[in-house]
Amino acid sequence: MLRLIESSMAALEHHLVLVAPPQLTTDAFNNVTADAFQRKQLIRDMQQLRGAIYLEEGNVKRHELTVDGRHRTPEDDKSWHILMTDGAGHIRSCALFLLHDRGATFDDLRSRHCPLVKDPVWRDKVTGAVQSEMTRAEREGLRFAELGGWAIQKERRGSAEGLMMALATYGLSQMLGGALGITTANVAHSCSAILRRLGGAFLEHEGTTIPAYFDPRYNTQIDLLRFDSRRPSSKYAHLIEMVKQTLANVTVVADALDFPQVDDYHHTVTDMARPIYAA
Repeated sequence: MLRLIESSMAALEHHLVLVAPPQLTTDAFNNVTADAFQRKQLIRDMQQLRGAIYLEEGNVKRHELTVDGRHRTPEDDKSWHILMTDGAGHIRSCALFLLHDRGATFDDLRSRHCPLVKDPVWRDKVTGAVQSEMTRAEREGLRFAELGGWAIQKERRGSAEGLMMALATYGLSQMLGGALGITTANVAHSCSAILRRLGGAFLEHEGTTIPAYFDPRYNTQIDLLRFDSRRPSSKYAHLIEMVKQTLANVTVVADALDFPQVDDYHHTVTDMARPIYAA
């Protein structure tokens, strides 16, 4: 698998696209396009891919999507999006990377909607575990991040694409200064296993591991994982360095300068944290 990843690095520069949040504040990228229309269209195409895959997997119902089949969340316009495209430029895989502003609280997180937060047995443990990670990020001068919205076309599952997307997420985070974060990782399609191989770990509170749970809203088993993008597994560290070199040259689509922000979140499905999906 590692040789397969290494051999795909050249193709990554041509097939990976990054969509930046409204305010791009880094000069780490060499190929930035400021085009509000293209950015909005890429987000819509990504939402359509997510909607189609989530619907097929039984994780959402048809009425939870927009009329044209898109899966939207309020965080879409505020996040980085890692998009893998095919030879024709169509999106075939996506992941969302949300960097929170300094001073964010638990109530600002997607994770506040985790069912365990409503469980009287686990509520204090989950919130305590997350808040502990947020406090550590602040103490170490880092941003706090959430990863989600991952979807991969069925025909790409079983390939190296899921791992490549995860490596790109680590690489992007490092290029943005590093982050501590959490994710709701779908146990299906080995998503949780991939993230744990890269260095993710089960969320804990005072020595108690937060358990996996079945989320009836999405009909899937979820692991709550934490990660430190500065400290990936040593087995994959050199691959992340290779990915970072590639990310510096991929197309980054940002908003136009001084372009007024339009709220495209109307008649949306729900302000829920969505589990991520990977090959």
